[in-house]
Amino acid sequence: MQQQDRHEIHQRIVASGLKATSQRIVVYEALHALHGHHPTAEEVYQHLAPANPSVSLGTVYKTLDTFVDAELIRRVLSETGGKRYDANVSTHSHIYCSNTKEIVDFEDEELTLLLQDFFSKRQLENFELKGFSVQLTGKKVEPDKQISIKQVSQ
Repeated sequence: MQQQDRHEIHQRIVASGLKATSQRIVVYEALHALHGHHPTAEEVYQHLAPANPSVSLGTVYKTLDTFVDAELIRRVLSETGGKRYDANVSTHSHIYCSNTKEIVDFEDEELTLLLQDFFSKRQLENFELKGFSVQLTGKKVEPDKQISIKQVSQ
């Protein structure tokens, strides 16, 4: 990773109120390298372990949970409740395929506006809404093809 990228990661971690240790930096780098995949902690560990043998799997788990608490990353649950991680913290939803175990980002401004409108009309008592996402769960009809979203005319 380029030095500037590492500096940006350092700044992001510090801005979230955490100390930017070398272990946190390499975990964050690994998560971003696996970004579109929504990796498990084990996958993050396997990615970073060859170049960072002193970082344990336990450290990866603790670091990812710390990043979630600091809102640097998001935790995404699979259909079976397994934890996956997402470096994309912008408002978006997910599509989970139960036969391939893929999690795909799904961004739709119309859905976001619909949900914002829905919750603005509701008074949630004793709850501060920070964000929301929808997770669509199903399976690919043709497992070898990518999941795609088509806009249908009304």
